[in-house]
Amino acid sequence: MSSTRLPSTWTSEASATVRLALPLVAGQLAAVGMNVVDSLLAGRHGATTLAGVAVGSALWSVVILILIGVLMAIPPSVSQLVGAGKRHEVGAWFRQAVWLALALGTLLGGCVWFGVDLLVHLGIDPEIVPVAAAFLRALAGGAPALALFFCFRYTSEGLGLSRPTMVAGIAGLLALVPLGYVLMFGAFGWPGAGAGGLGAATAIVLWLQAAGLALWLARAGAYRDLALWGARERPRWSDLANLLRLGLPMGVTIMMEGGLFVAAGVLIGGLGTQAAAAHQIAINVASVCFMVPLGIAMASTVRVGFASGADDVARVRRAAWVGLLLVLGTQGVSAATLVLFAAPIAAAYTPEPAVVALGAQLLAIAAIFQLSDGLQAAAAGALRGLKDTRRPMFLTAFAYWGVGMPTGAWLAFEHDLGSQGIWWGLAVGLTAAAVLLGVRLGSQLAHPARWRPTFGTVA
Repeated sequence: MSSTRLPSTWTSEASATVRLALPLVAGQLAAVGMNVVDSLLAGRHGATTLAGVAVGSALWSVVILILIGVLMAIPPSVSQLVGAGKRHEVGAWFRQAVWLALALGTLLGGCVWFGVDLLVHLGIDPEIVPVAAAFLRALAGGAPALALFFCFRYTSEGLGLSRPTMVAGIAGLLALVPLGYVLMFGAFGWPGAGAGGLGAATAIVLWLQAAGLALWLARAGAYRDLALWGARERPRWSDLANLLRLGLPMGVTIMMEGGLFVAAGVLIGGLGTQAAAAHQIAINVASVCFMVPLGIAMASTVRVGFASGADDVARVRRAAWVGLLLVLGTQGVSAATLVLFAAPIAAAYTPEPAVVALGAQLLAIAAIFQLSDGLQAAAAGALRGLKDTRRPMFLTAFAYWGVGMPTGAWLAFEHDLGSQGIWWGLAVGLTAAAVLLGVRLGSQLAHPARWRPTFGTVA
């Protein structure tokens, strides 16, 4: 799936983007499928377990989002180097990124382990707190593995090699199903540990994925000329600073959106077990739908980065617009699916009628924001390919927290719409982000002097 060729037509650009995006979408679906497996297993264990895993997953997603955001500095950096004919410099970037990943993963794992004591102060139903705490403490040990996994996969994706993401994601999903069942419910003489066992199974799978991808990068011929593991280097603070200058705004940007959903989960956790369980069903399904535009956005980052590194303005514009058009098509299908099958989808998670009914209502709201969610992701992906990260950070902060969250809280608590009000706030925030990021991307594409490649710096 590697290709640094820069297509000269809209059709060939779309074909190249789709070829790169398909393994990314499959890998992302498999990755979020791990959360779906966690929720399905927890739902069969009981509504309280599902609610606890819902709250724990919401807080764990903060770790995921920070790591994704900061380490997303790798794909545009690598793709611009490749596009500029500087492939030989990729290995040095990779080794510094490994140091950054290790530091971030260890720090965040420690924060999760020691931070679970704060759950009692978040207004969460007391019945849910110990379940969420057990799930999170078991997961904490997987944070360094998750960071390394993102580092390895983003390096590969920046080279236009997306198949490893797909293989690692699918393998992890297949491993989690039996391991999660055994550690949660108990089998073969192994005592079940409930939510804690489920968290431990997820952490084990994360380490297996990181190890497998490291071996792939070391052995596969496509990476041999890069000598990714060919030198032992100490951290170089100037290189780490360059990665952080690009990655931190991305991390904040992604945290703005992800934090919106985390805050929604915490607020809904205070509305009771049924509301929390229904929210977990809806957020699981919405996350699955989002993986398609996210995969396209990641491919767009690489395609735009290749063209930007080659200083080809026309192809940069074409790559950006192709990503947006592809997302419009995929999200239309997602919206229609959620409208038509909301109730059966919710019923697959739990046999409890009240939870199914509320989950179906939340899924109907999710159908409404499918287009805006996809478009904001695609616009952000193209902007990352241009290394434009600072202004989008402020735009998303305003959209999600200046518009979305206040609207959701107002509808939920001032107008007694409960969890549905929170989800309407999500729809409003995502729509605002799509408009603002779309305007920013249009402005950037119209003024090439703003984003002409500057290696090691931020646009």
